[in-house]
Amino acid sequence: MAPNPKLAAALSAAEAESGEKGAIYETILADIQTLASPTTAADLDAIFDSFFGQSLGLVASRSFLTTFIATLKSIEKESLWIEVGNRTLNRLAAQPSSFFDAAATIYELVATAHENNEDFLDAAKALAEIPLDSSQRKVSDADKARVWVRIVRNYLEVGDDTAADMYINKLKNIMHTVSDPDLNLHFRLSQARIQDAKRDFLFAAQRYHEISFFPTVAEEERLHTLSMAVKCAILAPAGPMRSRILGRLYKDERSAQLAEFGILEKMFLDRLLSPAEVDKFAEGLQPHQLATTADGSTVLAKAVVEHNLLGVSRLYNNIQFGALGALLGLDADKAEETTARMIEQGRLVGRMDQLEGIVRFEGGEASGEKGSGRAEVVANKEMRRWDANVESLAEEVENVINSLQKEFPSFVAANLVA
Repeated sequence: MAPNPKLAAALSAAEAESGEKGAIYETILADIQTLASPTTAADLDAIFDSFFGQSLGLVASRSFLTTFIATLKSIEKESLWIEVGNRTLNRLAAQPSSFFDAAATIYELVATAHENNEDFLDAAKALAEIPLDSSQRKVSDADKARVWVRIVRNYLEVGDDTAADMYINKLKNIMHTVSDPDLNLHFRLSQARIQDAKRDFLFAAQRYHEISFFPTVAEEERLHTLSMAVKCAILAPAGPMRSRILGRLYKDERSAQLAEFGILEKMFLDRLLSPAEVDKFAEGLQPHQLATTADGSTVLAKAVVEHNLLGVSRLYNNIQFGALGALLGLDADKAEETTARMIEQGRLVGRMDQLEGIVRFEGGEASGEKGSGRAEVVANKEMRRWDANVESLAEEVENVINSLQKEFPSFVAANLVA
């Protein structure tokens, strides 16, 4: 497609000039709406080709590119940003001198256009092309984080948590130097979403709960994040670790406002769940949280069975596998298999007599360590208070280390033993 005749005439006149041509091309860009209305990709491509056909030098070229990109941005049309942006990037790559800053700005503009069109995978690929590690372009950790966070969020939008996790691992190495609260928030939220997608529900619940306290998050969003923490905690494998996060969530006074509070309360108090309660809870879950596992059951069904098994252990000293299966909605063999797995993983305290087809539950709280059986110290409130204190101390130590890395990186590199 040919450029507008009026614009073509202006470009011919510019090429014939013998004076300062850079200013002439910038004037053409400033008058683009007059010379070519509506402005097409062919018009902008013609200006670009005409300018770079003059070999006007690096300084003039950088100034022209700044104006060219600003003009492209001012024309709020996503298809134009993508078409002209990609062609411009291809032409810049062929130049003898690389224009890294200009290329980075164009990649971001193309990515924004893809995001506006909800083409999140293309947006992530465009952002991934931005030169961040070149020796000819210094990029701060905050700017790197800003690009990588966008890539992570775009990959999460298309459900590619593996690619997102790769960039999260990059972010882990620099986030201690980034003070921007919004970037830190998006980093933590992305971590939670990735662990949620990978079905690491305990970790995800902890992250979501932390984010629900961020003052920069709107109240409505804080409640939504708290709701996500509750859902993940309920879906987590039954055992002492889940009991701790359930306790923290149950004692959070905001939880009473959530639709999931009823099932949260029953789980925290080790009460049995009815099928009707489970079905109602399932209505608010995301597709990956209802996915089928390798044994043919859903994540939710498995979590409910294990929880109800813990509830049964509080009600009975011993029970036959047939009766246990009836309570759990399983056959006797499946009930036996589930019980054996939880005991072996240190999530349930008990002994199995396979000859008699019976399980004997023992008092106390499981240790959570594989093959260890009962915890060797008194658990419940005192144990959970101790765990909370240790967790708080660990977080404070981590905060101190992050502050030292930010203020005295060379000292930390020389003295910190990982």
